[in-house]
Amino acid sequence: MEILYLLIPVSVVLVFAIAVAFWWSVRSGQFDDLEGPAFKILMDDDGPNIPNSASTRKDDSEKV
Repeated sequence: MEILYLLIPVSVVLVFAIAVAFWWSVRSGQFDDLEGPAFKILMDDDGPNIPNSASTRKDDSEKV
């Protein structure tokens, strides 16, 4: 029964800390756009990572 004197204040402090962290995340804009990052993956504009064939041949000939 005496453990309740410790657990109740600890749980109140924990709930308060979680509420502060949630309030901070809402105020800083963490939940503004939930779908945007998922669409950014699909709309990737990067070209293929193909090395330049002329520079590859030049590097191979220098090693010989």
